[in-house]
Amino acid sequence: MTRFYSELLGQHDRSAFTSGNDRIDAYFRQGVTQDIKRRYAACYVLIDTTSAKLAGLYTLSSHTILLTELPRDMLRKLPRYPTVPAVLIGWLGRDVNFRGQKVGPLLLADAIHRLAHAPVGVHAICADAINEDAAAFYQAHQFSPLVSRPRSFFLPMKTALALFESIGV
Repeated sequence: MTRFYSELLGQHDRSAFTSGNDRIDAYFRQGVTQDIKRRYAACYVLIDTTSAKLAGLYTLSSHTILLTELPRDMLRKLPRYPTVPAVLIGWLGRDVNFRGQKVGPLLLADAIHRLAHAPVGVHAICADAINEDAAAFYQAHQFSPLVSRPRSFFLPMKTALALFESIGV
């Protein structure tokens, strides 16, 4: 039996969730509901099967990357459209009670798995790092910074799929 499972955010009790970042916690308790209603984002939660507690969350939104934001060596492999189709991981957080249990990589693997099976074209996954720890997390998982925004990252889907295989989830 798997220790965690994921599902769309529904009537889950979010009051006890604490990521250690006030912005993530405030968004998850108050802002995410409006984003879901407006269809700005879909929110997924990772649930611990033994305790039924929320271990983490992430949101996905449609996104694009301007070609001018990508490194030059990537451009020669892409069609000459002005933008590249992408998905943004807008928020990603792990409850502090699950620190050290690889919840962050599990959340990322779950997002990659969802996107790999999505019936829409996705060339890359993007993420905006909320702080230096988040930036280090994304870089450790092969995300590269955009040219003019060093705390905004992208990961080509091809690389993401290889990463998913290596995480082994």
